[in-house]
Amino acid sequence: MSGHRWAARAAAGAAAVALTVTGGAVAQADDDIASLGAEQIADRSRDALLGASSLHLSARGSLDGSGDPMSVDLTLDREGNCAGGVDMGEDGSVEIVKRAGDVWLKPDKAFWETHVPVGGSTFDAILDGRYMKAEADDPRLLTVTEVCDLDTFRELITDNTDAADRVTLTKGRETEVNGEPVIPVTRAQGDERLTVYVATEGEPYPVRIAARGSGEEGTVNFSGFDRPVPARTPSADETVDVTALLGRSVKPV
Repeated sequence: MSGHRWAARAAAGAAAVALTVTGGAVAQADDDIASLGAEQIADRSRDALLGASSLHLSARGSLDGSGDPMSVDLTLDREGNCAGGVDMGEDGSVEIVKRAGDVWLKPDKAFWETHVPVGGSTFDAILDGRYMKAEADDPRLLTVTEVCDLDTFRELITDNTDAADRVTLTKGRETEVNGEPVIPVTRAQGDERLTVYVATEGEPYPVRIAARGSGEEGTVNFSGFDRPVPARTPSADETVDVTALLGRSVKPV
């Protein structure tokens, strides 16, 4: 499911910008972050993101130079709980709820027609506006459930610590993102440009990542740090079991 893979890549890009550091002294808690060097700001941003127990992620961008925008809107935590959705424009959208060991998905008609051209309209008719429910470790849905877990993003960040190229970071001038004061740090390499906007008040969270290059362009916004994921899950009347709907021979979505 390309929309979910794009969400994961967007988060990985955020991690890469926050983690491409060249070393130096670790910033202390009482530092004025805007006065620090670019590497130290990136270091502080990484640590703040790794320390968050939950967050809201909103991403928008295009893949492979197609120009077709897609968006991801998820609230997720380190316990694997998640709520939100993915909108792939003309290719359809999916609502997602994940709680403990269960996941609920509600694809729209356009999604079924695009991604399941044989039988998709039948699945859509059976669901009739309801969610399909599965166990969170169902292999047919791993591209969804892995993205719906904050620990997935934390692992991407940790993995990128050693893998990131040690390129130079550039600090920009202080500005604002959604009314919040931030300091931008940019990594430019070839035709790729990644900029992380780090909050200068309170915890130095990365509040926005802008990525451009290699035929892809996108923006990832982070907010709602340490706020709980909505606890409501679809009722039995709103749900159809995924095995009964898809059967065991259907390939992963």
